[in-house]
Amino acid sequence: MKNYLLVISASLLVATACKQTPTVNQTDPNSAPLMTAPAETKEYDSASLTTIEWLDSTEKEVGQLAGGKETEITWRFRNNGDRPLYIDHVGATCGCTIPEKPDQPFAPGEVGTIRAKFNGSGSGFILKQVYVTANTKPDREHTLIFKGEVIEKK
Repeated sequence: MKNYLLVISASLLVATACKQTPTVNQTDPNSAPLMTAPAETKEYDSASLTTIEWLDSTEKEVGQLAGGKETEITWRFRNNGDRPLYIDHVGATCGCTIPEKPDQPFAPGEVGTIRAKFNGSGSGFILKQVYVTANTKPDREHTLIFKGEVIEKK
């Protein structure tokens, strides 16, 4: 019975995750709990880990977005270490946010970009998260956030 309730709860969460009604407390948008990245990661020897520097803020305010219109959000980073940087996984918790994973490794000092396309409908405040997993230290998982307001098409 517990498993049945767990499946129902998870289904409801997934079904409502992309609703464009306000997803956080309107008076305190920072009150939304952050989700965790998926566990789809490769194992690396500690000697192969590097460091990443986010050149853009990991949290972006995108302002007003037109409902149903695709918007691209980007985050630039630099491999700040002395080993190649591999982006293992880039994901999002909502189908209305489609992140792109760079395929190539990044040499020390090289700059790269994580891109996500948002195509939400409806109206209201949004707070979306993009998860990046890489061969980085001290943390392997990075959370990128964008927030704004979707304005319904007229």
